[in-house]
This record gives sequence, C-alpha cells and structure tokens, in this order.
Amino acid sequence: MAMIMQRIKASSPTHDREIVATITKRGQVTIPAEVQRLLGVRPRDKVAFAIAQGQVRLVPARFTLESVAGSVEPATRTEDLEAFISEAKEAHAARARTKPLRP
Repeated sequence: MAMIMQRIKASSPTHDREIVATITKRGQVTIPAEVQRLLGVRPRDKVAFAIAQGQVRLVPARFTLESVAGSVEPATRTEDLEAFISEAKEAHAARARTKPLRP
C-alpha cells in the first residue's frame, strides 16, 4: 500500500489552500478528511470530477443509480409480468397443438 502524503501550502493567487495527495499504482487517491468535510461526503458516497476550461474540480455526485433507486414505481407489477409470461406460454402451446405436422 502506498503512503499518502499531504501538505498545505500558503495562500496563492488562485487557491486559498492546496492539499496534495499521492496517486497509488492502482490510480487511487485518499480524499483527506478536511476535503471530505468541505464536500459534505461520507464513506461510500460518490464524487464526480467536473472538467471545464482545462481545470478539474472534485464535487459531490448529484445523480447516481444508487441515489434514485426505488424513486420510480415500475410500469407493471411483478404479478402482471408473471401472468403475461403464463399467457404467452399457453398461447405458444395452443399454436403448437393446432399446427399441422410436416411430412
């Protein structure tokens, strides 16, 4: 496991503060606790890399599949799907019974 190094630089014209972290061989970065607090994220939350005008910003993800799971009622209930499958099987069997056999 690679060691994560952090340092806080003095104010610069473009940043109030800069926290540096090391990218591991697997392309991972530990988000420092201070940055997590500022972003309002917790473990297992998603973050997004917002890219604009040649700069990258780390922001909390607003929309993920996990965040909207269960928010919409399915168009049909599972009972309806089971009935549909059963009816389709019966119709297929009926066609097979009435279809003439080829010599």
